[in-house]
Amino acid sequence: MFLSVFEMFKVGIGPSSSHTMGPMVAAARFLDLMRASPFEFAGLRASLHGSLAFTGVGHATDRATILGLAGFLPDTYDAERAEAALASINAAKQVQPEGLPPLNFDPKQDLKFDFGPNLPGHANGMILMATDAQGDVILQETYYSIGGGFVMTEGELAAGKDTDEGEPVPYPFKSAAEMLEMASISGKSIAQMKRANEVSRGCNRSLNDGVARIWQVMNDCINRGLENDGILPGGLHVRRRAKAIHDQLMAERGMNLSAPHTINDWMSCYAMAVNEENAAGGQVVTAPTNGAAGVMPAVIRYWLDHVPGATASRVEEFLLTAAAIGGLVKYNASISGAEAGCQAEVGSASAMAAAGLCAVMGGTPEQIENAAEIALEHHLGMTCDPVKGLVQVPCIERNGLGAIKAVSAASLALRGDGQHFVPLDAVIETMRQTGADMHEKYKETSLGGLAVNVPNC
Repeated sequence: MFLSVFEMFKVGIGPSSSHTMGPMVAAARFLDLMRASPFEFAGLRASLHGSLAFTGVGHATDRATILGLAGFLPDTYDAERAEAALASINAAKQVQPEGLPPLNFDPKQDLKFDFGPNLPGHANGMILMATDAQGDVILQETYYSIGGGFVMTEGELAAGKDTDEGEPVPYPFKSAAEMLEMASISGKSIAQMKRANEVSRGCNRSLNDGVARIWQVMNDCINRGLENDGILPGGLHVRRRAKAIHDQLMAERGMNLSAPHTINDWMSCYAMAVNEENAAGGQVVTAPTNGAAGVMPAVIRYWLDHVPGATASRVEEFLLTAAAIGGLVKYNASISGAEAGCQAEVGSASAMAAAGLCAVMGGTPEQIENAAEIALEHHLGMTCDPVKGLVQVPCIERNGLGAIKAVSAASLALRGDGQHFVPLDAVIETMRQTGADMHEKYKETSLGGLAVNVPNC
């Protein structure tokens, strides 16, 4: 099993990796399918199902689908150009993707929200259709946005989750137990094994540059969030809070006014800064998803700014270690809130961040595995119930608490010798089972929990 660090950490746009980035990627794949087809196309249609329908407007799924069909991609997204394109599409009722003729597409008529049962493959399903001049469907594909910006067709999903068809990697661990065994035999750290796997599929230069960009985008997102205030879009009238908290913390520095637990406020404001930017549709990095994008950057920033001896040269080690843990969670359970609740998003992010922090603070592979286990274990059962379908309440604060738990988990693990009662593999399997048992209304549909018990207008 190989999942690249660049698949786990993707540069994209808010507010959701599964509901915004995924549909945009699916639309791009469908355009490629059309370009390779011999048919002559005249129009497009799309239908959104399951969670993509129930919380689609709040997660900007409709916008993402429209823009994806117009040729936009998450990693090259330009907000100003996108707004102009949307205005043009609504006026002309056409999209004009590169390499294809102008295609009839009226967002009000040709984009449907189907609030019936989920499609059989996943809670995040969508069907894209291309039509001829008579309006008959001549090409159709079903896509599933399975979390973290990952997209699979119906056929790919049916074929099984291990779709990696590349050359074998040096350390192909599929479980934490295999990872620890390989580390013991090889004498390498988790990050070193992950690096060897990455280099076997690419090169040192591209890995170094790519990882550096990931952290740059993460850190830039924190900084933007700490500089911006105002009201977040969507109708809940949620105020941005990260800037005000950061301003207070900066004013208190050197005045002996802060209690020791104030360090938690630093971690929270870093995480909230990212998720406020995400909620506003800004550029973020999936870590492993948009809804949980603040946890990892917050812990890295905490380490760099507040822990003696921290150095930016080891951020790559942090991210590679975290990606290894995230890959195990995704392969053996889920990182999708629509599939397993928020335990799969913020819980996974916290486990990844705990592992990364433990690694750069000198943890052994056994201590790193323990750190991830502690963090994930104490997110088990967490539901995904965004108020009004927006990635704001409780999502923004939840990232702050996920970061705090990650730091606590790493600290506890470093106080031990790596031996512990519950293995990470058991916690990942428990999360999978808990997600399967969880009622659909608690899995990113906004039909239960806070979403129905808090007034949202």
